[in-house]
Amino acid sequence: MIKRLLEYIGEFKKDTIITPVYVALEAIMETIIPMLMAMIIDNGVEKGNIKYVCIVGVMMLIVSFISLTCGVMSGKYSARASTGLARNLRREMYYNIQNFSFSNIDKYSTAGLITRLTTDITNIQNAFQMMIKVLVRAPFMLIFAMTITFYINSRLALVFLSSIIFLGIVLYIIMTKAHPYFMEVFKKYDDLNASVQENLTSIRTVKAYVREEHETSKFYRASQVLYNYFVKAQKLIIINAPAMQFSVYTCILLISWLGAKMIVAKSMTTGELMTLFTYTANIMMSLMMISMVFVMMIMSKSSAERIVEVLNEKSDLVNPKNPIYEVKDGSISFNNVDFKYSKNKDNLVLENINIKINSGETIGIIGGTGSAKSTLVQLIPRLYDVTSGSVKVGGVDVRKYDIETLRNEVSMVLQKNVLFSGTIKENLRWGNKNATDEDIIAACRQAQAHEFIEKLPDKYDTFIEEDGTNISGGQKQRLCIARALLKKPKILILDDSTSAVDTKTDALIRRAFKENIPNTTKIIIAQRISSVQDSDRIIVLDDGKIDGIGTHEELIKSNSIYRDVYESQTKGDKNNE
Repeated sequence: MIKRLLEYIGEFKKDTIITPVYVALEAIMETIIPMLMAMIIDNGVEKGNIKYVCIVGVMMLIVSFISLTCGVMSGKYSARASTGLARNLRREMYYNIQNFSFSNIDKYSTAGLITRLTTDITNIQNAFQMMIKVLVRAPFMLIFAMTITFYINSRLALVFLSSIIFLGIVLYIIMTKAHPYFMEVFKKYDDLNASVQENLTSIRTVKAYVREEHETSKFYRASQVLYNYFVKAQKLIIINAPAMQFSVYTCILLISWLGAKMIVAKSMTTGELMTLFTYTANIMMSLMMISMVFVMMIMSKSSAERIVEVLNEKSDLVNPKNPIYEVKDGSISFNNVDFKYSKNKDNLVLENINIKINSGETIGIIGGTGSAKSTLVQLIPRLYDVTSGSVKVGGVDVRKYDIETLRNEVSMVLQKNVLFSGTIKENLRWGNKNATDEDIIAACRQAQAHEFIEKLPDKYDTFIEEDGTNISGGQKQRLCIARALLKKPKILILDDSTSAVDTKTDALIRRAFKENIPNTTKIIIAQRISSVQDSDRIIVLDDGKIDGIGTHEELIKSNSIYRDVYESQTKGDKNNE
């Protein structure tokens, strides 16, 4: 796992290597200073040698300046290395997510991916900076200090060694016990983020139904669960602080007691005892820093596992070895197609689908909720792969095409209309980034969007808020249709994308399709019979199976499902009249 993350250091390898060098030099300089101080006390102050005091004092200033410089440089390079790693990880995760198929995306919640891209990567960034800086400085300081203390007095050095062993055991216990709690903490972060995201994106609905209190209580529950897990983890983590303090004070008391005896017995000088006290602080500070790093590593281990999980996730949909880069025409055929969303599930969503659609045909699809209408059309641009059988476009299995080429020729207006923050022009150019103003206006005329755009204050330069909240549902649908038309595709799929427009506008859109894109294969999924009754053929789906195919007149006579829907809608229209 660590090896996988370190692959993304990339161009910051130099910074990662230089940082420990500066840190080591800083640690060496800091361990030299107490030795120089002991020399001043024993050979200068006690003997009254002012010249010696001045010479060694200047040496201390030089060593201190070198230590300070190394500390500044290590801080600079460690910051560059850690932020660089975070940037590369975040970028690689984001790129990998962009390549996910729909089935890959289904494995993760949106909130979970956001947490991984933000909180988890920040944890890794902090942990990495501490590893290349603190985790180098502390052991170096510890080793040098311990070496000198053994050199000064091996008996007193055993006191430090005992405290190190004690703290090592405590840290190991904390790590093994706290890690499972932190794993749960980050899962609960996902739940909390999901609650916030859902509330903010649906705030109008929340207010319309006066559900603020319900949403507040839901958020409170999610926060409380997160709080409870953090408390459980922190109860273990805080053991580190008293264990550290116990070790520090025990070392000071033992060294004071034993050192005083040795000075009286003249087996140790005053300067050496002062040096040992200084090294006591250094060793204990090093142990404290190591414990802090281990605490951070406990937290970041959970984050690292979640990040690597996303990095290792490979798209279920990949290009073949020698892909085809040209789609001949808009003909489509489903040959004995079965489909289910997960290999582990038994129930088929689509079963034994056999359809042949000629290029330029207009096909209507109708069926009840859950009849797999959207799933059927999502197989055409290869948003999912079939479980068995094949889907062919232009006479070629979709799995043989270059994915980008195929999707550029299959323009799809999804059931949920999505617009991004930006001007109308910027949103429409998602369909064709090189589209001229004339192309945009022509597409909007076909989608019956031009008229309402012209009435807006800034016309085509009107700013659209995130998710199009400042325009109506019908206007969003028409803009999404215009965006799809700008691609000039061989196949156009409308997945219930005229449900928010009136029947007159719906009819005008279909007429524009017939007149302006006669050679484009058009597939229209709808709930209203009026939206599909003029189609060349209509497919009736029921529970993932084809219940009937034919023209409007044929299905009225031969298909009970279609006839029931038609009669219920026409009766409703008559009653409204």
